[in-house]
Amino acid sequence: MQLMLNAISAAVPALTNMAGSAMPLAAPSAAGQAAAPAPFSDLLTDAVGQVSKLQDQAATAVTGLMSGTGVDVHQAMIATQKASMAFELTLAVRNKAVQAYQSVIGMQF
Repeated sequence: MQLMLNAISAAVPALTNMAGSAMPLAAPSAAGQAAAPAPFSDLLTDAVGQVSKLQDQAATAVTGLMSGTGVDVHQAMIATQKASMAFELTLAVRNKAVQAYQSVIGMQF
């Protein structure tokens, strides 16, 4: 979950920069040089991978709960809520990206 949040947190400045903001894509490193930004597609791929991993963990926890293999109810509920929240966040980011794409397509030159 933390890796997915880090990936999405890193994607927000990139989205803001694409919208014309003055925010930099990458924070300066200790040597004063800007670190190379990760491509946006890589960030999205990593985020979707993390969501998939969380959903797999939730499915495993629920299966363990149902079969009685030592998984507590609260562990299964936490895993399912993490997966649900991660999916909702990913869906919201996708919707914003589609909305931005449609705005650009609708522009007249």
